[in-house]
Amino acid sequence: MNQDFSRRNLLKGAATLMTVPALAQLASAPVMAATARTPSPVAKYPRSGAFNSIDRMLQRAVDGRQVAGVVAVGATDKGIVYEGSFGKRDAAHGPAMSLDTVFWLLSMTKAVTAIACMQLVEQGKLQLDDPVGKLMPELASPKVLEGFDASGAPTLRPARRPITLRHLLTHTSGLTYSNWSDKLPQYEKFTGLPDIAESKNGAFAAPLEFDPGDRWQYGTGMDAVGKIVEAVSDQSLEVYFRENIFAPLGMIDTGFLISSAQKRRVATTYIRQSDGSLTSMPFEMPQRPEFFSGGGGLFGTPRDYMALLQMLLSGGTFRGARILKPQTVAMMRQNQIGDLNVTPLKTSAAAWSNDADLFPGMPQKWGLSFDINTQPGPNGRSAGSYAWAGLLNCYFWVDPVKKVTGAVFTQLLPFYDARMVELFGAFERGLYTGLASA
Repeated sequence: MNQDFSRRNLLKGAATLMTVPALAQLASAPVMAATARTPSPVAKYPRSGAFNSIDRMLQRAVDGRQVAGVVAVGATDKGIVYEGSFGKRDAAHGPAMSLDTVFWLLSMTKAVTAIACMQLVEQGKLQLDDPVGKLMPELASPKVLEGFDASGAPTLRPARRPITLRHLLTHTSGLTYSNWSDKLPQYEKFTGLPDIAESKNGAFAAPLEFDPGDRWQYGTGMDAVGKIVEAVSDQSLEVYFRENIFAPLGMIDTGFLISSAQKRRVATTYIRQSDGSLTSMPFEMPQRPEFFSGGGGLFGTPRDYMALLQMLLSGGTFRGARILKPQTVAMMRQNQIGDLNVTPLKTSAAAWSNDADLFPGMPQKWGLSFDINTQPGPNGRSAGSYAWAGLLNCYFWVDPVKKVTGAVFTQLLPFYDARMVELFGAFERGLYTGLASA
């Protein structure tokens, strides 16, 4: 059985992916209870009993087969306050989860790409409101997809305004994801356009679904930002990220191209079945891509990613390395979409994603490039905190008011799994409660 499945390969069979016959061909045995807990390597900061409730909650989630394994990390501006790993990398026969388990980060890549972009803005090499067509010819003359004629052929018109870097960073460019679009899947099917998940350059010929600046819709703009970073820096994203972000922060286990040793530490991906059970499936981002996906191509470990979050929490500096200026970090967490609001993600590919709304009923804004809750969250975070997630149900937040950041890591489809969202919320509550009582 070929174990090298890309998102696109599986997406082609999305209609049948969740059925028992299809899973019988794709997947290994159903998950068994995975109760082993891996002690974290010696932590740099003392562990407080105030967080024992988090341990119990995460262990119950594994024992109850809500997840096969999970890692959670929390920090303040003083350092790491919580690290916990539960279950196994592979519930059937793998070693226990640990803080150096490798996860496919997918859309948590976007934060890294935004940081790289803003470094170049700081240096005066990029301007947020300049049209990007001169740096990326594929976006020089964008077309808007208005619909389809009687034969199914797409009808297009020129966009009313050019795409700017700010549009790309804020998901207001008109570029969208097929997973959350009612038009793009039909366009891809009719034209043979490759999906962005295939990491093929032809994907950048996709049409816009609306004129730049008209509204917010989650999309592929950060992949275009990655290409622009490469054009301006004259380096691949793999090299630029390593030299300017990962190496200074000590993030030795994060990148696009995964080594054999790192593959041995990858957490298995699981699919939630209709009865709530979990079944394993092969997953790997393309390892011979035509472009490095600034929107979703990275792998990494929880400890590595926490270093990135601590850098943001500390205003751009961590471990003595200045990655961004404080004023740049402040700008990245501010509303950059004006009167527009972030809208819920409405799935068009149920195998890959449920509908998703981080804060139902709350107006949400978008920064550069994060979701911003405009009111206090239900689990402890302050108004003005910023956050995002990865398709395989990894989640993070940064609270600049209370100086708290946290993240949870698992590998599970479809996105915005109700049990995992509940677990993330419980971790957040436990972290704030523990900090209050520590």
